[in-house]
Amino acid sequence: MDRLDRMSLFVRIVERGSFSDAAADLGMARSTATEAIKVLERDLDVRLLERTTRHVTPTLDGREYYQRCLSILGDVEDAEGLFRNPSPAGLLRIDAHGYLTRTFILPHLPDFLERYPDLNIHFGQTDRFVDLVREGVDCVIRAGELNDSSMIARHLGDLDEVTIASADYVEKFGIPMTPDDLDGHQMVAFVSSRTGEAMPLEFQIDGKVKYVNLPSRVTANNSNTVAALARLGFGIMQAPRYHFADEIARGNMVELLADYPPLPIPLAAVYPQNRQVTRRLRVFLDWVAEIFASADLQGR
Repeated sequence: MDRLDRMSLFVRIVERGSFSDAAADLGMARSTATEAIKVLERDLDVRLLERTTRHVTPTLDGREYYQRCLSILGDVEDAEGLFRNPSPAGLLRIDAHGYLTRTFILPHLPDFLERYPDLNIHFGQTDRFVDLVREGVDCVIRAGELNDSSMIARHLGDLDEVTIASADYVEKFGIPMTPDDLDGHQMVAFVSSRTGEAMPLEFQIDGKVKYVNLPSRVTANNSNTVAALARLGFGIMQAPRYHFADEIARGNMVELLADYPPLPIPLAAVYPQNRQVTRRLRVFLDWVAEIFASADLQGR
C-alpha cells in the first residue's frame, strides 16, 4: 500500500467513523487497515485518530490532515482524469441554502448529471459560515458581500429583497407607511453565525441606507426558522422576494414599505483562492452560472 492508498484509507475511516466499515468499503481486512494507519502515523510522527470501542474520530492534527488529504486526492484524481476519462468525475461537495437549492438548482440537476454521468454531488444545507478548506467543501453559494480575501467569488446575480409580515401580524399591528412608523412594531431577527448579533432591518431612503433594530421576542440563526416565525405572526422580516412571492400573491404574507426597499443582495459561488479548481468544480461553476443568468431572481 503506497502513501496515496493510505491517505485514501484514512479519509474513508474519518468519513465512516470506523476501521471495519472503511476496510469493508475498500475490500481489505481490518487488520490491514489498522496496520496501514499505524505506518501513516509513524511516518508523520503524529497521532491522527482517537480510537474507542465504538467510534473513531480524528484528532486536531487528524482533522487538518484529513482536509489536506481531500485536496491532494482531488488534485490527483483530476490530473489522472485528463488522460483516463474526458469527462470530469468524482464527488462535488456544495453548500447552499436549502430553499435556494430547491428553487433554482434542483430542477436543472437531472440535465447536469446526464451531461456528466461520472459526477456525484453532495449538498450541504446551512446558514452558518462554512470553512471550505477545513470541511472539505468545494464551493458554497451564498448571498451577501464577501469579506474573506482568501476566497474567490463568482457573481451569479442579485437577489431582490422584500420587507414582509404575515396578514395576521398586519391586522394586529397595522401597516407602517414609512420606516419612521415602525415604533411599536416587532421583528423576527436573524442572528448571524459569524458575529452572533441580530441583523437589523435596512431601508433605502433618498439614496441612503437606514438601519433599524426592532424588539424581537424570538430570534433564530436559521433563515427557514425565521421565515416560519414570520408566517406565524411573530414580527417583520426581510428576505429574498422569490422566497415569498407565492405567499405575497395569495395574501398570506404582506409586503411592507415597498417604497423603501432593502438593498439587493449579491449572490455568488465562493471557493478557496489557494486551491486548484478541479475540472468537476469548473463545470459546476459554469453550469450554475448559466442557471442563474436565466433565473428570475426578483421573484415578481
